Amino acid sequence: MTTVRPHIIDEKTCPTDGWGGFGWKTLISGDRTPTAGITQGIAELRPAPFDRRLTHCHAHAETYFVLAGTGVLWIEGETHALAPGVAAFIPGGAKHATFATGDETLRILYTFAADAFSDVVYEFPCINAENPA
Repeated sequence: MTTVRPHIIDEKTCPTDGWGGFGWKTLISGDRTPTAGITQGIAELRPAPFDRRLTHCHAHAETYFVLAGTGVLWIEGETHALAPGVAAFIPGGAKHATFATGDETLRILYTFAADAFSDVVYEFPCINAENPA
């Protein structure tokens, strides 16, 4: 077990994970860094039409802070505009999806109340969810 200690990391040194038009870089995660209690990373979504297959939920609460681009956060039937400087709180268990609406990639700093990204179990129960776009 790694001892929890202060840790500094540069995004440029993190590998990109992802699939489709969605990618992310894990910055802080107890399974990769000597940290606990918080998982943080940067998600990047390329502009694309809403894909209801991306509607998901997870037990952990999550926050977003938009760094660049514009988009929409659909959460439990409500649509919210995303733009640089906007923050959002997503309660654990809430059905949600995010997509880019502008011409540039939507970049979001996300944080989970979890020791490690591997602790966050994504559920995709909403394949037939109403298209909020």
